[in-house]
Amino acid sequence: MKITFLLLGLMFTTMLYAQKNEQLPYKQIPEYAKDFAAGNVVARFIDGLGYRFYWATEGLRAEDLEFKPAEDIRSTFESLKHIYDLTEVILNAVEKKPNIRPREEKKMTAEELRAGSLLNIQKASELFKDKEEISEFIILFDLNGNKSELPVWNLMNGPIADAIYHTGQIVSYRRMSGNPINPKVNVMMGKTGE
Repeated sequence: MKITFLLLGLMFTTMLYAQKNEQLPYKQIPEYAKDFAAGNVVARFIDGLGYRFYWATEGLRAEDLEFKPAEDIRSTFESLKHIYDLTEVILNAVEKKPNIRPREEKKMTAEELRAGSLLNIQKASELFKDKEEISEFIILFDLNGNKSELPVWNLMNGPIADAIYHTGQIVSYRRMSGNPINPKVNVMMGKTGE
């Protein structure tokens, strides 16, 4: 009887996780825009990050999350946290919100970090789409009351590029920990074969 309940509970949890995973964006990259408006170009870079991140983090195991190639290097879990923070900076720029530092750290699971990052990426992309002029989007910082700002150029070579870089690290780390990404991921086409 106990085994039956345990198996039913495990099946239910697995089904919920799979269903939740199906609802996350970027299992495939969205269709591209019909024109090359500045916002559409930035949105496409952000979508590329979303697709790569989705598959880099799909099916991570506990041992993958703990993996780090050396003691003085971030673990995969720590990289997930860093990418989440970068996606907040990206989203804050397009929402014209300041990045307040220091800030209270949120305790989040790997699943929460993954989902939060993908949803931040999706929202930022949607807000950039169809914008002809994007110079209004700036990165705002508030460091203990000292305010500063950086233009949208720094968003592209800063947090967006950095998040792509660290996503690549997760791909490498999971290969080293014995759990490579799906070999059917096609970043050129933005679709994954069955």
